[in-house]
Amino acid sequence: MGEVLIGGTAALLLCVFLSPRFIAFMRDRQFGQHIREEGPAGHHSKAGTPTMGGVVIVLAITVPFLILGDLDARAVGVFGTMLACAGVGFADDYVKIVKRRSLGLRGRTKLVVTVLISLALWWLATQHAGITATVRLRFVDASLDLGPLFPVLVYLVIAGTTNGVNLTDGLDGLAAGCAGIVMLAYIGITFITTGAEDLALLSACVVGACVGFLWFNAFPATIFMGDTGSLGLGGAIGAMAIMTNTEFLLILLGGIFVIEALSVMIQVLAFQTMRRRLFLMAPIHHHFEILGWSETKIILRFWIIATVCAAIGFTLYQASIS
Repeated sequence: MGEVLIGGTAALLLCVFLSPRFIAFMRDRQFGQHIREEGPAGHHSKAGTPTMGGVVIVLAITVPFLILGDLDARAVGVFGTMLACAGVGFADDYVKIVKRRSLGLRGRTKLVVTVLISLALWWLATQHAGITATVRLRFVDASLDLGPLFPVLVYLVIAGTTNGVNLTDGLDGLAAGCAGIVMLAYIGITFITTGAEDLALLSACVVGACVGFLWFNAFPATIFMGDTGSLGLGGAIGAMAIMTNTEFLLILLGGIFVIEALSVMIQVLAFQTMRRRLFLMAPIHHHFEILGWSETKIILRFWIIATVCAAIGFTLYQASIS
């Protein structure tokens, strides 16, 4: 318990200490956020805000985890997945900001790298971390042996969480706050799970880094996390689900990310089939912006939804092992 508190606090303080220096560094080099023309009109004033704050988040997580952790296979799998996904995000941010190519990395490149990351996580989980292809359906207290399809599930979880967090990262503090809430639930889950102290420590470091980053990322943000942060946090959440056998429960634990991703899928499907849009803009947080909701109201209400989803998910997990 002591190491978990120390790790989370250290990550928070590191983020608070490093962020002002990173913001100044990015401003000096004029590495700022590009705002899409088709985005909400209120976002145009955010153009030029320093981005790639995910570098600070990842560094704040890394230092206390490597110092305090025992580096067991499950925690290393989650940590390695976070670093790899953050690396993809960093490359994407670099291409967008430094190379001035607005679309970033090619979609095919991201797909191939995500598949490789997922296969590496699957190999580590099954060969070294004691994870089997049997997944728990905690909603109905049943199990399902996926056999050779388990790597497919690992890919779907990693791709889903990284894209879900990335889509949620559209308002100041929204993604960081929701990711912190989900990982807070995982602190509880890993405390309940026998022998998962390292996973609890890593979860606490992620929560601490998210809270520390919110000091600067809350509305009005002075820095954005960029794809480095959103993909890194999404990778950490997805890998945590694999290593705690909560792949399907993650649909509820990370309910806000599911809602955001589904809103985009529904919008695209509706336009392709009916030539009409069901939402004023997707992801769904932009829909409420255009309806006239203030940014802070949307963020706070989405945080509430994320908290309710995470609390219900944690309760189901606890009930399933009691």
